[in-house]
Amino acid sequence: MAVDSDGVDLSHAVQVADRIWWVGHMAPGSDLNCHTYLIEQGEQSVLLDPGSRVTFEHTLQKIEAIIPFSHIRWFICHHPDPDVTASLPLIDAMTDRKDARIVTHPRAGALIRHYGISIPFWQVEEHQWRLQLPDRLLQFVFTPYAHFPAAFCTFDEHSGTLFSSNLFGGFNQGQGLFAQNENYFESIRIFHEHYMPSRDVLGHALSHIEKYPVRVIAPQHGAIIPEQLAGYVINKLKGVECGLYLMAGEIADIQRLSRLNGLLKDITSTMIVSRDFRDIAERLLLVLQQMLPATLLEFFVQLEDETVLHLAPASRYRGVVVSPPQQISSLFGIHRQRWNASAGGYSFELLWTSQEENGSGSHWLVLPLFKREEDSIYGVAVIHLEQWIERTEEIERVSSEMCSALQVAVERETIYRGIELERQRFYERSIRDSLTGLFTRFYMEDTLRRLFEIHDRNGGTQVALAMLDIDYFKRLNDSYGHVQGDDVLRQVAQIIRADARAGDIPVRLGGEEFGIFVVGAPAADIPAIAERLRRRVAGIRFKGSLSQLKVTVSVGTAIRQQGESIPGFIERADLALYRAKKRGRNQVCFAGRTGGSGQWSLSF
Repeated sequence: MAVDSDGVDLSHAVQVADRIWWVGHMAPGSDLNCHTYLIEQGEQSVLLDPGSRVTFEHTLQKIEAIIPFSHIRWFICHHPDPDVTASLPLIDAMTDRKDARIVTHPRAGALIRHYGISIPFWQVEEHQWRLQLPDRLLQFVFTPYAHFPAAFCTFDEHSGTLFSSNLFGGFNQGQGLFAQNENYFESIRIFHEHYMPSRDVLGHALSHIEKYPVRVIAPQHGAIIPEQLAGYVINKLKGVECGLYLMAGEIADIQRLSRLNGLLKDITSTMIVSRDFRDIAERLLLVLQQMLPATLLEFFVQLEDETVLHLAPASRYRGVVVSPPQQISSLFGIHRQRWNASAGGYSFELLWTSQEENGSGSHWLVLPLFKREEDSIYGVAVIHLEQWIERTEEIERVSSEMCSALQVAVERETIYRGIELERQRFYERSIRDSLTGLFTRFYMEDTLRRLFEIHDRNGGTQVALAMLDIDYFKRLNDSYGHVQGDDVLRQVAQIIRADARAGDIPVRLGGEEFGIFVVGAPAADIPAIAERLRRRVAGIRFKGSLSQLKVTVSVGTAIRQQGESIPGFIERADLALYRAKKRGRNQVCFAGRTGGSGQWSLSF
């Protein structure tokens, strides 16, 4: 006794619906068994997809356990493949009745005729795609190119059974005669991916089938789909990509092709669903990890000014200006034809880069990125690998798909990041003095406005100012020239920048006048900070023609009072600076409260 995985006895006919029987044969070890079905209608009985010569002996035994074979009048052949029609010569030899007919489409009949059988054809087109039986009506549903040009299905209105031919077929893979749960769809998916020519063809067929109240699906291959799963399978099948062999190349294994098809679909889905570049990169890495020992995905992109942006997880793919590794920088500007020649026609290159003296290094898979309107490399995607890999056709297909998908995404992100970078450069130019690198008055006023608002609210965040002026700077310019004068300004500014903390605001106020705003608790120490700056400036040792020059600064300091304006605060420090100059220069003076006189001064 042949029993399937669910305990169904397959050595006998199995009832599928009212007066409908499975009479096929499940060959041991085969993952693509073909099903034959019998509709019991007395002497008007119907045999659907009779089967091959190999299985017909078993089919005949099952039929005659229900009805005499001579009661079968109609032999429906949904397509002309041998697994459906090769038994027809045997049937022809057994059939004496003159009214027996082979029911098929004329296109299939043109091929079936080559068996040399005498049973006449009953063509569905000539009978309005309907066959009336004693207790039910069969309707024929045209599903062209799924998988045969003139393929069709048969729908039994009485039982709601759809005899679907190759549609809804699947691989057996240890399954029983009836599908038990939604997990069976995986078998259907793989079958349709390689067996149906395209998603459009499949969608067209399904749109016709959905017009009928299908309750049970009886396919030619795989498992019979019961009522509780029929709707789910029809809807799920709409999303399956087909035409798997179009991407086959040298790959013949269906499982490998299906896996590749899934990866390519995931790549396309990622580009459609995701808009944020970080999300795209992270999703693509997960897709790649299904095929490759990939650990990291990063990008290097060269801008028009030859600046290179690095988009990587460390910066959350925001884009950081870097000097790329030599292996990467050497790729920029390579023409597409040269790349194709050097990469042997592949869309990727495998690199090994040494990182340490002991010879350890990293394995990289590098994908070139070409702008849509140009033929030279402007960027690369670098996939870090845990181990070396061999080139395969699957990797080539995935790499090629990724290159195509990333062209737009990376170019779009590069434009966006380039604009951000230029905006940042413009902002830096607007807030930084080009000669000294100190902040400008524009930045100073914008920042002090916010700091003063905080100081006025709680009084706890103090702000102090040390205002410096280079002593006798006009005389220095007249004696040494403006070029040397600029050098002095730069070196004094360097002292101020080096002394400033992260929260301080070192500013060039104009000409030879500088300021450093100290924020928070250290503001109370502004006289000592100013004195430290004065001594460090005095200690500068110039070179060349300025080697004999001694430069000093006069400094005025003040601590802001609550409610004090920016001009008022700076004016108090400026008055203290004026006193330092009047008292002989090269000294620090501290401004008291508004309207008061200096509380103390240091002079040397």
